[in-house]
Amino acid sequence: MTSRQAPAAQAGAGSRQPLFRSLRVRLLAATIAGLAVALVLAGFALGSLFRDHVLQQFRAGLTQQLDQLTAQLDFSATGEPVIDTQSLYDPRWQRPYSGLYWQLDQLSADGSRRKGVLRSRSLWDTSLQLNSDALAGAAVHVHETTGPMNSKLLTLERSVRAPDGADVSWRLIVAADMQQTSEAVRRFSAVLAASLLVLLVLLALAAWAQVSVGLRPLNALQRSLRDLQSARTPRLQGRFPSEVQPLVDDFNRVLDQNREVVERSRTQAGNLAHALKTPLTVLENAAAAEPASNGGALPRLVQEQVLAARRHVDWHLARARASATQRLPGQRTDVANVVAGLVRVMARMHADIRIQTRLPESPLYFAGEEQDLHEMLGNLLDNACKWAQSSVQVCASLVAGAQPPLLSLTVQDDGPGIDDAQYDAVQGRGVRLDESVPGTGLGLAITKELASLYGGSLSLRKADQGLEAIIVLPAIWRGQ
Repeated sequence: MTSRQAPAAQAGAGSRQPLFRSLRVRLLAATIAGLAVALVLAGFALGSLFRDHVLQQFRAGLTQQLDQLTAQLDFSATGEPVIDTQSLYDPRWQRPYSGLYWQLDQLSADGSRRKGVLRSRSLWDTSLQLNSDALAGAAVHVHETTGPMNSKLLTLERSVRAPDGADVSWRLIVAADMQQTSEAVRRFSAVLAASLLVLLVLLALAAWAQVSVGLRPLNALQRSLRDLQSARTPRLQGRFPSEVQPLVDDFNRVLDQNREVVERSRTQAGNLAHALKTPLTVLENAAAAEPASNGGALPRLVQEQVLAARRHVDWHLARARASATQRLPGQRTDVANVVAGLVRVMARMHADIRIQTRLPESPLYFAGEEQDLHEMLGNLLDNACKWAQSSVQVCASLVAGAQPPLLSLTVQDDGPGIDDAQYDAVQGRGVRLDESVPGTGLGLAITKELASLYGGSLSLRKADQGLEAIIVLPAIWRGQ
């Protein structure tokens, strides 16, 4: 149950990331926003061009009608205008309210105006109402006005004069309903908007595909980092695009340099420990062989100081080793293998003690170095076997709901246990509650220090019978 909760909690933590911290979302949002703005501008431009083109064609057709009427305009002997309507080929001139109209107005020299001197049958009993406009020569003026049945009309007007040169001028007007033109523009705009929307969707899908393909190497980099974190590989593996590969190469070089520094530090610490232990052993042997003069005070003093020096060497050596390795990536130790090895050793050393193990069926990994786990668990097992009456039990499991994942190692014996007031004291350096039991008194202190360096903890508590020691350490979930 515990191992199933860990990945779920981990996935929940990742899902709480702010949305716009994702490169994929940023790129898609920027691309789609840019495409939307471009397509909207393109839609307005294309719609405007189409509207201008339609109006230009509409106006060109009206201009032809105006030219035709101008050609058909004649004057009688009395100076009255005459238009032969039978020669006008468009049937809309004859159909009432057809949407195509013409009208001839008289303009006098004094500024008076007589509307509808002649007009098309399509106007029926109405006339076109236009504001007075100064028309120069044969120039054509264009207006928009309201016509029969409140229709919107585009009107073209031109000034003409009779051949006799009278002071009376005539204004010839041609008008056409713009409803069909406006409807054509609306239909085109609707089709254009739908087409651009479909185009936006297709371009967005293409952008998504492009972003997915472009960022796919980052997924491979993430998998490689996960493998490194889970200690499946010591370095980032794989070939990446030229923009990412230099970063990967630099990161691998940093990893290699860190390993070299750690190895040198560990070697120097080992050499120092060996260099100190050898003269300490010589001093201890010399003190033991020294005759018991002056009550044996000097040999005892030398032996006590040698023992104290050894404790300091062991203590600082363990701390230096853990400090050097606990931050390195790629550290992974199989807990079951370490427990099995320690149980075999302790079974030989303490043949009268029965050691039981209770481990999960699925693999459980400690996110650290195997030697450190040996040190911590070995100290606890050794202490438990020394104080147990007949049995020791070792349990391991994942801590429920912990993020990042943590594992719990419990060592329980059936010995006499300790008083509540002694729990903190026994974890101090060199503290031994019973001098008759062999040891240096550093086991629990070193275990607590190593667990702390890994971000874990050591706690002691009274069991039903005996003492229970619990270590909490960083873990690697089996699915990582």
